[in-house]
Amino acid sequence: MVTVLIISIIIVLVVLIVSLKVTSKAYQYKHTIDPSVEDPNDASQERKTDV
Repeated sequence: MVTVLIISIIIVLVVLIVSLKVTSKAYQYKHTIDPSVEDPNDASQERKTDV
């Protein structure tokens, strides 16, 4: 019974450590945003509505 308890505690600690490392790595990820590209069709739509 003691052996099962010790193995269970070791498994829980391993899962906890791995999840903390993954979460820490996820927060360190730098998100990037692609620059917006002006669509010439959008400008033509704006001119049509102004008329």
